[in-house]
Amino acid sequence: MTTQTSGRQSVHGTERLARPARCIIDIDGLDRLSREKRSQLERVTTRFPFRANDYYLGLIDWEDPHDPIRRLVVPGLSELDSFGLEDASDEASNTRLPGLQHKYADTALLLVTDQCAAFCRYCFRKRLFTAGGRETTPETSAGIQYIREHPEITDVLLTGGDALSLPTAHLEEIVEALRAVDHLHTIRLGSKILAYNPMRVLTDERLQVLLERTAASDKSLYLMCHFDHPREFTPVAREALELVQRLGVQCVNQSPITAGVNDDEQTLSELLQTCTDLGCPQYYIFQCRPTIGNASFAVPITRALSVITSARAHVSGLSRRARYCLSHASGKVEVVGMDADHIYAHYHRAKDPADEGRMLVYHRDDKATWLDDLIPADQ
Repeated sequence: MTTQTSGRQSVHGTERLARPARCIIDIDGLDRLSREKRSQLERVTTRFPFRANDYYLGLIDWEDPHDPIRRLVVPGLSELDSFGLEDASDEASNTRLPGLQHKYADTALLLVTDQCAAFCRYCFRKRLFTAGGRETTPETSAGIQYIREHPEITDVLLTGGDALSLPTAHLEEIVEALRAVDHLHTIRLGSKILAYNPMRVLTDERLQVLLERTAASDKSLYLMCHFDHPREFTPVAREALELVQRLGVQCVNQSPITAGVNDDEQTLSELLQTCTDLGCPQYYIFQCRPTIGNASFAVPITRALSVITSARAHVSGLSRRARYCLSHASGKVEVVGMDADHIYAHYHRAKDPADEGRMLVYHRDDKATWLDDLIPADQ
């Protein structure tokens, strides 16, 4: 085990001492599981690493073997089932430099770290955490120079890994360099920290200053939050979210629809409503990518659309803004409807500009979990 350091929160005249979250990277640290179970799961963690912390593990109802928080971070033997690809969305084809992806003309991704506060078991970039799968780079100067040389790029997403798992001094260097790029409009931080370890934000005054300074600059600063389930909105997570917004950061949420976590209308509608209530509206609902190890997390497309449609029926228009999309190699494909015979979609974002907005019609297949499983209607 390793322990993250904590400090005092001192912002807007308030002061508090938050308890540090202990990082657990050994499956033997899950003492709520039997020794036999832990031994079985070592087969999984040998292939797909495990990481969590005592704060997040404390949200689990250990009496419930199907607890959704448990499914998010505790390994399962189903991860060893034969399924999927290491790079299901072919991100390799968009990689221009180590740690930099450029798929859509106006948006660049900087993969700034291969670390997270915890590892989601359905992670679509688990290749970053496995031996020989390193694609991130701590040296971002070449990537930032690429962005300077491409004036069509107006939006940069810092991701990986989790942007807020970077040491604050390193994150500050990257953000300050991006702020100096005139043609950039928006800097985005992709992070699940507010769900996994909200104390990271509450206890780091230097991070708070960085967020406030950047939000007050000529760049828009967005925190792309990642709450999968309503129970992740604990009092301390809400406090962290409120603080970030008070510092001027704009927040949205995005998460996949995931079997056993949020694939029922009651849970999903509560997630959508809570996000709206807290000023962090749902931006995307993603289809779980067919990444290696993800067989038990994938929800068939037609079922997912039915759940999303039912969930939307329980909330107002403000909570219906999220797009249900597949992050396919060819672009973000938004599923917009279905009938007895067909599934209807269109390109919300297209890798090939000629496909932008193009409608897609497929034969209905209630077992299909990815676009490549579907047969176009004209075939």
